[in-house]
Amino acid sequence: MKKKKQTTASEPLPPVAEENTNKADLIWGLNPVLEALRQPEQGVHEVLVLQGKAGPRLQEVIDLARSRRITLRFVPAQRLGVPQNSRHQGVSARLAAVNYIALETLLEGVSASPPPLLVLDCIQDPHNLGSILRSALAAGFGHVILPRERSAIISGTVAQSSAGAISHLKLCRVANVAETLQALKEQQYWIFGAVVDPGASSLYRVDFPDATCLVIGGEGKGIRPLVQKRCDQLFTIPMAGSFNSLNASAAAAVIMFEIARRRLDLARRDTH
Repeated sequence: MKKKKQTTASEPLPPVAEENTNKADLIWGLNPVLEALRQPEQGVHEVLVLQGKAGPRLQEVIDLARSRRITLRFVPAQRLGVPQNSRHQGVSARLAAVNYIALETLLEGVSASPPPLLVLDCIQDPHNLGSILRSALAAGFGHVILPRERSAIISGTVAQSSAGAISHLKLCRVANVAETLQALKEQQYWIFGAVVDPGASSLYRVDFPDATCLVIGGEGKGIRPLVQKRCDQLFTIPMAGSFNSLNASAAAAVIMFEIARRRLDLARRDTH
């Protein structure tokens, strides 16, 4: 393949998305939130602070969240997500069901023998996300990258939909998907984006190298424009007749298993 061109454009951080909150993944009150923030292994996804509320312990929550680069939002009382009449003390936090690894750790782990990577650009439905992660594990995509914003968290709902797959995957959250793709290119990865576009290359005609990074876009709008610009090649799943759309999880499964089939065929040829 030809040598890659270096790019410098950056992707602005998107506004915070509204998420479906599972109450089982929510904690509230100063002591529970502080304890969760003090434990690096605890997957705190987001901290919500009541607008106008102040105090030294609440400030400690804010400082800890910022130092750990956890999403911090200041919201009115009805947006804290807590049950009515609960003693929330002006703060709540959303927990992830798994721990995430840093991008640097992921890149260190793939430098010697690059496995296929999966990037999910704003999958917001937790059932879709769980289903995709289940397929990813089955198809050999053991490393998955997700954005911090506009993405469903790895909640109990996602864990259940994944049928336990999340326990076997290396999951990484990043602030900027476009910049992350550039970092992957510098590790000699080729970036392939799945789109719904009859003018794009057919999935079955794309040459996927060993160092393949697959990008799947969110429900509805697909891959964001700035993320698309970082892709080396865009492709589509050819479909019969006038039907031209699959659910994000179904499309992801079709593509990942096609890539897995190619890798298996290549491995078999190499052994003969």
